[in-house]
Amino acid sequence: MRPRSFLALLGALSLSGDQVLAAGNLTSLVNLFIGTASGAGGASGGNAFPGTYPIPPISIAAMSRLTSLNGSMSMDDTGSAIPHAMAKVGIDVSTTPRQAGYISDNSSITGISLMHDEGTGGNIAGGYGIFPLFPLQNCAFTSCSVGIAARSMLRAAGKDAASPGYFTTTFVNGIQIETTSTRRAGLIRFTFPPSATPNNVVVDLTNDLQRSFHGGSLLITPDARVKLGGTFMQSYGTDNYTVFACYDFLNANPTPAALLQYGTYQSASTSSPANISVNPSGSSLVFPFTPNTNPTQAGALLSFNTTANNDRVTARFGISFIGPDHACANAEEEVPTWDWDGVQEASRSQWEEVLSRVQVDTEKEDPTIVELLYSSLYRASLVPANLTGENPYWSSPYPFYDALFCSWDTFRTVHPLLSILSPYEWSEIVNAYIDGWRHTGYIPECRANTKAGYVQGGSDGMPILGDFAVKYGRDADRLGVPVNDLYQALVDTAENTYALGDFAVRQAAMALDKPASDVAKYTNRSMNFVNHWDASVVHDGYKGFMQRRYANGTFAFSPPDACSPVDPTPHSCARGSDNNVGFYQSSSWEMSFFAPHSMSTIVRLMGGDEAFVNRTEHYFAKGYFQAGNEPSFQTPWLYHYANRPDLTALRLRRVVYQNFNTGIRGIPGNDDSGAMASLLVFHLLGLYPVLASTQFLLSSPFLSSYTITNALRGTRTRVSVNGFDSSTLLATPPSGSRLYVVGVQVNGVRRETVCWIGWDDLVGGGEIVIEVGEKPLEEGCGTGAAARPASLEDGGF
Repeated sequence: MRPRSFLALLGALSLSGDQVLAAGNLTSLVNLFIGTASGAGGASGGNAFPGTYPIPPISIAAMSRLTSLNGSMSMDDTGSAIPHAMAKVGIDVSTTPRQAGYISDNSSITGISLMHDEGTGGNIAGGYGIFPLFPLQNCAFTSCSVGIAARSMLRAAGKDAASPGYFTTTFVNGIQIETTSTRRAGLIRFTFPPSATPNNVVVDLTNDLQRSFHGGSLLITPDARVKLGGTFMQSYGTDNYTVFACYDFLNANPTPAALLQYGTYQSASTSSPANISVNPSGSSLVFPFTPNTNPTQAGALLSFNTTANNDRVTARFGISFIGPDHACANAEEEVPTWDWDGVQEASRSQWEEVLSRVQVDTEKEDPTIVELLYSSLYRASLVPANLTGENPYWSSPYPFYDALFCSWDTFRTVHPLLSILSPYEWSEIVNAYIDGWRHTGYIPECRANTKAGYVQGGSDGMPILGDFAVKYGRDADRLGVPVNDLYQALVDTAENTYALGDFAVRQAAMALDKPASDVAKYTNRSMNFVNHWDASVVHDGYKGFMQRRYANGTFAFSPPDACSPVDPTPHSCARGSDNNVGFYQSSSWEMSFFAPHSMSTIVRLMGGDEAFVNRTEHYFAKGYFQAGNEPSFQTPWLYHYANRPDLTALRLRRVVYQNFNTGIRGIPGNDDSGAMASLLVFHLLGLYPVLASTQFLLSSPFLSSYTITNALRGTRTRVSVNGFDSSTLLATPPSGSRLYVVGVQVNGVRRETVCWIGWDDLVGGGEIVIEVGEKPLEEGCGTGAAARPASLEDGGF
């Protein structure tokens, strides 16, 4: 089944960039189904979530600045002033892998549930999928097929459609499903075809996506309010979590369907979970917590009298991690009038504002690039999820964000993109990282379903805090971020981490005017990665690779191609004791290139510029590159450090066109909480962030121009490409096309380098002009002393 995006449904729009913003049409350019194919058999699934997921209005301070930039804007008084909603409403399929619940295929649907993970790995059955609803027709109340397997239903072909804030599909029996939502609440609507019997809705207590129910309760009140609470297993970790929901059915606008009957259902026993009976007089269920998964199926069944003139049943929901009454209060606060059109339009308009932070001329630019850009901007803004007011563990004046899993995935590109486009939202996320340190003693690396998740590859929250310090340290008071706490969190965590984390501390120490002794200490520690370079290892004719090293100084050999895509012998590079190579989710071939804060050191260790270029070319040719794996993100850009930005430009075209597209397999691996989406945004803009620094590597954009808005600075920065050549928009641009950056001007001042640009240039306002030509500069990056991107070994940063 091929779903339809609203781009396909509505058609292309012939408007200029400013006209698109004014008309509010950027959401129509978002294709929510990119990356929703099944990942079965090792295929590129993406694990993307296409259901409804709103961005609540941003803070008052941010709104006032955006008003001055974009003209009049409005705030939805039913929403929260904090972005990144926690409700993600959508359908769940019966087959695995289904990390996001949804798959673009012909799998049967088992329910419409309230929360989902987005773009993650983890448990292949998925995360959340809590308290699903399911519509049933043509059955007597006590004989309805309420069990998850018995009730499952196929979708009609071609009926899946979605836009930001809205999702719909239709079952083969003609029942239509629609969803829309706010931060912690929303609406689900079922439209039934004509029937001689009442229509029914199942409210499932026990079946999350993992089928990991450990206990819970349900209560139905006479006014058709259903309160639920359940304990389930987190999707990426060892702990269980407890979550609550509240459903209402009788205040739908304009006229609700009449409630005829309600009751409960449950399995006859845990040994016969599919043997289910409906109790027409039941109003409550209680299942005490058990340490093992309880296979019982249980929930509520409600029957409605729908007619030809009133064929809809609408459910309002609220969710909470505090309690069922809190979930009901969230629904009452955020969806007080059951105004479907109002909720949907508020969500759409909020997404419109987020997308408008990057503006392009949609009439002029390549339509595929435009679709990729705005679809990626959408996915890059889905998580972390704002659970402020929903923290079940400690009381704090600071925000609480969840779905941090894992910082390993997001520190490279997601947070740097947020730093440019979403300073207010990002500052709240940074505050949540700091608050995690306050209450647990360390910066969170991974948090899923409100619980600490598995640690991946070190403490990767550190580069995020270091990045904030160097970019917004002087604005921290305005953003409400206590920099002394930020710095102490870094220092405390640094004593048990790795070289990249040390560099983040070093950068924060400099930006925040900490003692010179701290700067020196963490500068020295940032170079410890060289101690893992074993010059004696030879592979494919290349000498010197990163290797494990014991405390006594000896190396432990791992084949450099172990855990690469072409590994001839199976190895484990996952977390845990089964890892037999010493590298996480990657190979020595790949990780031997990874020292983003001192790449000149890697160039030197590999034998200099020419040897480095040859080795990088071999790395790609041999198949060691994994486009869908985070350690590979920066590798296409590394030619810059050997003074060959021309090779970067060529490689980026190949990487983008061979690995990304607008289809359901359009992501080369898990979207990983927006990691792939934000990476693609940077590639398309011709930028790549250098970790915990103010430098961005620069290459030839895939757009002739774009404008970036930064709300905190109150600026718009226009980036234009002088000589832009659309014939370069291919995996292999033709000879003689204008691909190579040969000059850069910032507000009329020519720069000495074509290889990087500064943070203040990007968010400072004004105009950046990138000149492209048919031949690269003979000087490579340029002739200035700082033409090449900075490296710590050479005194950079």
